[in-house]
Amino acid sequence: MWRKVLAITAVLSMVVVAGCGTNQAGGTETDGEKRVFDVSLPLGEGSHHDEGLKKFKEELERLTDGRLSVKLHYNNELGGEREITEGMGINTIDMGLASTGPLGSFVKDIYMFDLPYLFKDVNHAYAVLDSEIGEELAKKIEEQANVKVLSWWENGTRHETNSVRAVKTPEDLKGIKHRTQESEVQVDTWRAFGADATPMAWPEVYTGLQQGVIESQENPIPTILDVRFHEVQDYLNLTGHVYSPLPFMMSKQLFDSLSKEEQKAILEAAKLATPAQREASQRLEQEALKQLEENGMELVQPDLDAFRKAVEPVYEKWAPQINEELIDKVRNFQY
Repeated sequence: MWRKVLAITAVLSMVVVAGCGTNQAGGTETDGEKRVFDVSLPLGEGSHHDEGLKKFKEELERLTDGRLSVKLHYNNELGGEREITEGMGINTIDMGLASTGPLGSFVKDIYMFDLPYLFKDVNHAYAVLDSEIGEELAKKIEEQANVKVLSWWENGTRHETNSVRAVKTPEDLKGIKHRTQESEVQVDTWRAFGADATPMAWPEVYTGLQQGVIESQENPIPTILDVRFHEVQDYLNLTGHVYSPLPFMMSKQLFDSLSKEEQKAILEAAKLATPAQREASQRLEQEALKQLEENGMELVQPDLDAFRKAVEPVYEKWAPQINEELIDKVRNFQY
């Protein structure tokens, strides 16, 4: 009998020990053992999103001797950008990349990034995002969305594609059914250009173009190639209307649950991955541009002065509503 009691006690002890090794917030972990965070990204393997996260993974594992790592979930496997952002806010998603579009509903200042021709070039954008302006925006996101911005990465400069005609002036967009992100600023921008603009969730865009529900969309060039928009779009019009940051984010609740050493390692890994991710974005843009042309898309260079003039009313309407002082500071930022 005593042997049976000892056996049962041993089994129960193993169950208790095993139970102590689970962590609901971020995968599995026991003290001193490996912990893996799930991270969502909108694009697939080989994309500039992917290259940045693989560099982050490499640095995080190096800084923690392999105790912390990440598992990448491609092509919105865990949900659309809004779902991912909201999921991080309630701690059901560990980490994720998303465009700034869904963040505007939490922090009004973020709508600034939807304003066309806000930055002179990518170096202007980098300087702003890496300054106290980027830090303050990240702080506001943390306070309002309960999401920790680990670093400002790059989605890229956005350009318009369509299946109707080449676009050289805003008048060429008149009547074209264009998809925007879920942002009133973007809707107003494209209506100012003359398009028939409608918001649509990202996972629905390819099918919408394929079925003719929409005829036009806009995205960074590497994204246009990654999603294979050349299969359903004929014209790549190099409007360069918006520079799109890519905030790399984490559940604040999860981040706060980690030790100071782990938090420091995550932030350092994100910082080290930032230049690599941006370089990948610029490199892949040039490679993708060539491939899209080889795949049959017609590349068109529009009259950008006409586009800048067309959106002046957008600034007049939205700058006072967003944060006119901040927008002026960004546009005139010395770098």
